[in-house]
Amino acid sequence: MAGILIAIVGAESTGKTDLAQSLNRELTKATGLRCTVVPEFLRDWCKAAGRTPQAHEQADIARTQTEQIDAAALCHDLVLCDTTALMTAVYSHMLFQDDSLLAPGLAFHRRCAVTLLTAIDLPWIPDGLQRDGPHVRGPVDASIRTALAGADLTWHLIAGLGQSRVNAALQVIQPASELHRRSN
Repeated sequence: MAGILIAIVGAESTGKTDLAQSLNRELTKATGLRCTVVPEFLRDWCKAAGRTPQAHEQADIARTQTEQIDAAALCHDLVLCDTTALMTAVYSHMLFQDDSLLAPGLAFHRRCAVTLLTAIDLPWIPDGLQRDGPHVRGPVDASIRTALAGADLTWHLIAGLGQSRVNAALQVIQPASELHRRSN
C-alpha cells in the first residue's frame, strides 16, 4: 500500500519547508509511521542551473516533483510534500501564460489525503534564485485558491507563528494519519 500524501502548497516564503520538517518530526514521533519529506525539486534545479527555469522547462520540473513524491510513497507510510506540481503550474501560468500544467497539477491533489495552504502571514525572506519578492505572494495565493476551488478540491489554510502553525496543521493531518495506522 502506498503512503498517504500530505500536500503543502503556498506562495513563496510562507513556511512550507519549515512546516514540512516540523510535521515530519512530530508525526514520526507521535504515530510511529514511516514519515518523510519530499523537498521542493525547483530549489535544487535552480541551484544546479544557476538560474530560474524557462517556459519549456516547467513541465519537466512539475513531472519530476511528482515522480519524487510517488517514489517516496512506495516506501513510506506518510509523505509530506514540500510543494507539488500545482505550484509549478501556478507559476507557469503567471510567468508564461501557460495553463497546460494546471490539469495534471490538480489531478495530483486528488490523490492527496490532505492539502495544506500556508498563509501569507509570515514575513517574506529572500531565499534562493526562485524567489520573486513579497509583491507576488498575494497573486500566487489567490491563484492557488482559485485553482483548488475550481477543481472542487478541499484545502485547509494554515496560519500562525511557530508551534501554533504546526499545531494547526497537525489537527488537520492527524485523522488521516490515524486512519492509515489502523489500516496497516
